[in-house]
Amino acid sequence: MTGKGRELADMMERRKVDILCVQETRWKGSKARSIGEGFKLFYYGVDSKRNGVGVVLKEESLRNVLEVKRVSDRVMSLKLEIEGVMLNVVSGYAPQVGCELEEKEKFWSELDEVMESIPTGERVVIGADFNGHVGEGNTGDEEVMGKFGVKERNLEGQIVDFAKRMDMAVVNTYFQKHGLYRTQVDYILCRRGNLKEISDCKVVVGESVARQHRMVVCRMTLMVCKTKRSKIEKKTKWWKLKKEECCEEFRQKLRQALGGQVVLPDDWETTAEVIRETGRKVLGVSSGRRKEDKETWWWNEEVQDSIQRKRLAKKKWDMDRT
Repeated sequence: MTGKGRELADMMERRKVDILCVQETRWKGSKARSIGEGFKLFYYGVDSKRNGVGVVLKEESLRNVLEVKRVSDRVMSLKLEIEGVMLNVVSGYAPQVGCELEEKEKFWSELDEVMESIPTGERVVIGADFNGHVGEGNTGDEEVMGKFGVKERNLEGQIVDFAKRMDMAVVNTYFQKHGLYRTQVDYILCRRGNLKEISDCKVVVGESVARQHRMVVCRMTLMVCKTKRSKIEKKTKWWKLKKEECCEEFRQKLRQALGGQVVLPDDWETTAEVIRETGRKVLGVSSGRRKEDKETWWWNEEVQDSIQRKRLAKKKWDMDRT
């Protein structure tokens, strides 16, 4: 990422990318910083010469961030709330061929822990450099991948096993690639149940911020379940008791309802219901309809006509200056 933040932000802006997972950032620290064009990078790294992961967001989405988990310099996640939908974005960077077995096992263990900490009802998208090949075809693995993988599966290709374990789908493999792809190690995963929300996943050709790396773009449309508006409860207009005449009428009706007693009965539940019922009859109840927006109640025809005349006057002033 050193010296490439602004270029990356420019690419995201041109390609209309809202969220981007980045790996091998080689930035030491646990921070968030603006990289230009209205984008902010959340990152974590312990060595300025190797590893490091991050997630780039549009700054207008920052208010949607609920949680940031920096697990290690190979795994981190962000939780966002978008129109009531919880979306977890996980950035991962798997050890490459030649790394110690212990380091590889640690990465998969950390990724498992992150997934297990996310409630099943929340969306999850993993954008990661897995440094492995899932292979062509999907015989025997139809539930987690499509037919459009590349090359032969290698030892680092345990992405498929992970997907099965976590009930996820390897998104890239469901969309046919155009052109020659000699290798593919960067993948996007989502829950199998949310695969229908993905309309496309492809490698962006012609963009290369870092040598030997291309941006993998996934188009996802969150399906938001609209909740029914709850009906506003009709309320007794108790505020009318501020008026002396209403107060006196209520007092008389209540005494009649209580059989002329001055002292209230010991049974409070019965007494309370008598008071409420008398209040509804004497004072009335609200309609139960929602009040008009306080900010727009004044926007009537007269005001709109005045605004229109103001616009015309301003236009004439701009032209004549008299």
